[in-house]
Amino acid sequence: MAGTIALPLQQLIASLDTTCLPKILQVCSGVYFQGSIYEISGSEVCFSTGDLIKVTGIELLSVCCEDITNNDKFELPINHTGLFKVVPEEVPYNTVEEMLSLRPIGLESSLPFTFTSHSKMTFGNFTLGSETPLTVLSIERHNGEEAQVRCHVQGQQEASAEVYIPLSSRGDFYECESEECFTLQEIMSSPSLRSRRFRFTNTNKLEHPLVLSPIYQVHALMNLRHNVLKFPSSLEVDVVDVTEECKDVHFITPLSLTEVLSQPDELFPVVVQILESPDTRSPFKCSWLPELTKDEHLIFHKKGNSAMILLSSLKSRKAQQYFLVSQQYGGRFRRRPREFNSVYELYAASVQEPRLKVSVTKNCEEVEEEGMPALSVGEQLEVVRCERMELPCGSSKEQKQSVEVLLCHRVQEPDDDDDDDDDDNDDDEVVVKQEDVTEDIFLPLYMQGHFVEVLTDNKKYRLRDLGKEHSLPLDVKVVSRDTELETDPLVGLACLRIEGAMLEPIIQASFPQRLDHCFEIPTQWLSMSVSFTKDPLPWPSGEPPKYHMDKVTEVTDTFFYEFRKKNNTDEPPPPRPPKRNLSSSKPPKKSSKPSKKSKANKSNPLPGKSVPTRELASLTLNKRRPPAPPPPDCIDELCPPIVPRKHSNAEKTTGKALPNTYVKIDETVKKVPQCEVEADVDSDHDYEIVEDPLETMIKKAHENVMFY
Repeated sequence: MAGTIALPLQQLIASLDTTCLPKILQVCSGVYFQGSIYEISGSEVCFSTGDLIKVTGIELLSVCCEDITNNDKFELPINHTGLFKVVPEEVPYNTVEEMLSLRPIGLESSLPFTFTSHSKMTFGNFTLGSETPLTVLSIERHNGEEAQVRCHVQGQQEASAEVYIPLSSRGDFYECESEECFTLQEIMSSPSLRSRRFRFTNTNKLEHPLVLSPIYQVHALMNLRHNVLKFPSSLEVDVVDVTEECKDVHFITPLSLTEVLSQPDELFPVVVQILESPDTRSPFKCSWLPELTKDEHLIFHKKGNSAMILLSSLKSRKAQQYFLVSQQYGGRFRRRPREFNSVYELYAASVQEPRLKVSVTKNCEEVEEEGMPALSVGEQLEVVRCERMELPCGSSKEQKQSVEVLLCHRVQEPDDDDDDDDDDNDDDEVVVKQEDVTEDIFLPLYMQGHFVEVLTDNKKYRLRDLGKEHSLPLDVKVVSRDTELETDPLVGLACLRIEGAMLEPIIQASFPQRLDHCFEIPTQWLSMSVSFTKDPLPWPSGEPPKYHMDKVTEVTDTFFYEFRKKNNTDEPPPPRPPKRNLSSSKPPKKSSKPSKKSKANKSNPLPGKSVPTRELASLTLNKRRPPAPPPPDCIDELCPPIVPRKHSNAEKTTGKALPNTYVKIDETVKKVPQCEVEADVDSDHDYEIVEDPLETMIKKAHENVMFY
């Protein structure tokens, strides 16, 4: 450190040129003589006397403004929109050449500027008085002659003249305040401007002269640390530049996986050390991920790009799974029919695969008010094209709206209702098979439905061939496993959907203790830092080991959603059905077309009526059939026979008979509700309410009818 000068960190960093980085600095002293500890963004930074700091980059953060009148300091962001003016220096210049050489910015770009002289100046027959403003317009240089400045002089009564002043002219020269304004970005980008004093152009702000100093964020390494340090240049630490003396000092350089990709191919294979392990919330579910711990060693065999396919399992009782599969996967796939839950999904699939054929899996009733036709289970549709047509949109057939519809060919099977069951036909009779009849049908894109794809392809595909011959997404099933894998997680899954393909930058890596097991690290999806070591490779020179590659990696749903975000296109959403007029709307009319299910129910003894489940259970579980009800015609007319009553002793003594219980009730007589009759609270008798036997009989008759 002999012959070196210690400077404040702020001053030395401000004087650095980014093209000369990296620089090695040594800590000399600071606020704390044995070291300075700072809490910066939640991390502790400690500098002790003698520490070596390797500065790898600087980034401008803000500007420190110091009021030279009272030494007050404040910071301004680098994108501050205020403007500043240069404050003229109070010290005079001895020559014109000295004044020009110390201009804050380039001379040619700073013209014109104005200065004055405190003494008279005579040039030939022309004399200039003291304090006369002179505006420099240009510099005149001629071969063999002394350089001169061409100046403009403003005289009295608006008279003006030009004068040529040699650069070697002596006197007391002072520069005048210029009207030129500068931004913080312009001031910080010019070393000559940073050495000047400024004031705000806005008079409402501070008018005192300010000294502006840049504050950088320093990116540095230390010989005793394994991570990249980031700290501001405003730390009160004195340092010296020891770059030339410490060339042989080894600094561990942390590299992210993205930075590893930028390294030359000649460095691979190489042994690396993990400095920062991946985040615990990594989107990968694989056996090698938990082993990527701090200070663990890896072998990076090579870097490059790998074509991968994203697969997802169908939703079921188990959690949905997602897999990232290399196109080198050796298993075989067979296509599975896709399911669609709307006409719009049919349209989206038909764009990628023309002449798509589907089968209806759920009945759909006709809704005339919205132009939706009836569909029956088992009907086959062939998608033709998308059109626009007028369809009704309200209760009135005159109200129509132009909507997008999907034109399909509906294949109608020949009707078998008129087949004869007679087996006595002549043997020579020739039966002609009827051909399928196609019918045009228009399905609005907003119509809901349930369809399944009709496939005639039973071919086995490799994974890399599926994307070439068919458009994605695609439903497949693994029919033969990859024999090179110890365990194939794709085997046994009922159905897989190919969500998309991607070309991922990867690094092929393995652990030194398991050289035969290699895996691919997708660098864009995994965050970790490593450092290249000088350790030798664990195999003889020129004889790399044979290894097998992991071709299937299970990922989380987070990976799937992020992939969908990156590949999301600005496709319009599915169309909405037209608004219906609620005031005049009527319930939708059902289709009058008989379905296959209705044909099968012709043997029902009571067509059009369904038997409740509870009553079906009583018919099957009870051995005895309920009694038949009486004929409905005689329920209201016939009354039970009147039974002669025996006369009690009370009747004989009073001579009055009690009213007959079975007298027919006159319905015209208004009945008094029971709640309106006042109860005799003081009575000692309890009376039993006698139900009307006629009403009881009618109630039982209605209950028995339900069994039929």
